[in-house]
Amino acid sequence: MSELLTGDFYQFESLLADDERRMLLRVREFLNDKVVPIANDCWVRAEFPIDLVKGYAELGVAGLALPECPGSKPSGLLSGFLALEMAHADPSMATFFGVHTGLAMGSIAACGSPEQRERWLPAMSRMEQIGAFALTEPEGGSDVAGGMRTTACREGDTWVLDGAKRWIGNGTFADLIVVWAKDVEDGQVKGFVVEKGTPGFTATKIENKMALRTVQNADITLRGCRVPESHRLAGASSFRDTAKILRRTRSGVAWQAVGIMIAAYEIALRYAGEREQFGRPIAAFQLVQDLLVKMLGNATACLDMVVRLARMQDDGVYRDEHSALAKAYCTSRMREVVGWARELLAGNGIILDYDIARFVADAEAIYSYEGTREINTLIVGRAVTGHGAFV
Repeated sequence: MSELLTGDFYQFESLLADDERRMLLRVREFLNDKVVPIANDCWVRAEFPIDLVKGYAELGVAGLALPECPGSKPSGLLSGFLALEMAHADPSMATFFGVHTGLAMGSIAACGSPEQRERWLPAMSRMEQIGAFALTEPEGGSDVAGGMRTTACREGDTWVLDGAKRWIGNGTFADLIVVWAKDVEDGQVKGFVVEKGTPGFTATKIENKMALRTVQNADITLRGCRVPESHRLAGASSFRDTAKILRRTRSGVAWQAVGIMIAAYEIALRYAGEREQFGRPIAAFQLVQDLLVKMLGNATACLDMVVRLARMQDDGVYRDEHSALAKAYCTSRMREVVGWARELLAGNGIILDYDIARFVADAEAIYSYEGTREINTLIVGRAVTGHGAFV
């Protein structure tokens, strides 16, 4: 087997079983061969490399950690390392994959009926159908649970959806969009699978982003969008069910943050060994080594945290506050690491040729999505004090 990532200083990857590590290395090879060489170009053009979806599908890792997905082998640790590996290569493509597998497939796996899981998950696991997850709204991000404006009105065996969603990853090209809407009858949030091309559904690409530019985020409009009762997720009857999905995906975002930290550290370490000033590599200077060790310390501490979280997930004992703490802490440390890496590269750190500029920009989106640091802090604060402080 190939060497561990340089930034995996305590060799956590060695905790994987042999067959899991072989799978991870196969994914690493694909990412290094196909994704890394085009990442900057796709980012500059803000275009998604749709031709790579077939390659992702051939890896056979979509839905891997979903027990409800046919043929899957649930492993929180392997799933986490896959998220790390993808973010290490390109945070945009990691986000694409996380939206499809964690949010869209995860919603159907956790909240769909057996018939619904059988209907959609096999094709999604083969990536023949790509998913999106529509929760955030133009006027509702952190408060979307209580302030959701998208409505669902039942008319016989049909539901009529009206409203708008924003920042929907994969939204411009997804085949299946899991839309969350408030039932006008009981006021509860419910989930619906809307198929591409459904009348009344439109998706418009969000332009002029400074982060995750390869991700095709969309503004979605629902005007009299009619979906059958068979497309209402049978197990989604309130926002508590939505939160079950976010618990799982927030841990995935923490893993992504670790992947970004390791990538930034490795870029900085390589640069420090090559860049010479005052007649020797800058790696020989004390202040440069200080930056490198601080980067490595953050990445190692956060990797330890998410490995333990994965073990708790596999044991079925992790809760919302566990994922929330990992997401809040790891993304905060990630911001420090990419900043230090940019500092080490000095002027070269602000151009894409040296890669770190893309990671600095993309880290800002990772820091904010799947719950801001403030919201995740309040989730943990409520758990440890017994007092909710959201309003």
